[in-house]
Amino acid sequence: MEQKNLPNVTIALVLAILSFLCCCFGGAPGLIFGGIAFLLVRKDEKTYAENPELYKNYKTLKTVRTLAIIGMVLGLLYLLYTFWSINQMGGWEGYMQKVQEMTEQYQ
Repeated sequence: MEQKNLPNVTIALVLAILSFLCCCFGGAPGLIFGGIAFLLVRKDEKTYAENPELYKNYKTLKTVRTLAIIGMVLGLLYLLYTFWSINQMGGWEGYMQKVQEMTEQYQ
């Protein structure tokens, strides 16, 4: 019997790479993309566990899981840093005042 690829590995790989690349845009994109990739990986792991002899790209799936976890952790760290930075500026009001000052400076 010919082995085939797991169904969600490619899209999960794309999402995991996106989570890694986009984790510095406020942290949320990294968490979202990484979370979706991780859910797809979990689904494929269950599929693989049912019939491991049918699939050939399980090593790629493990790599994708690692990338998704790294993307989620980096996204979470950056999100926490963003909240901490806003808090250090005096909360949301202080942050918005700083944004307004910078906007007036560059107009």
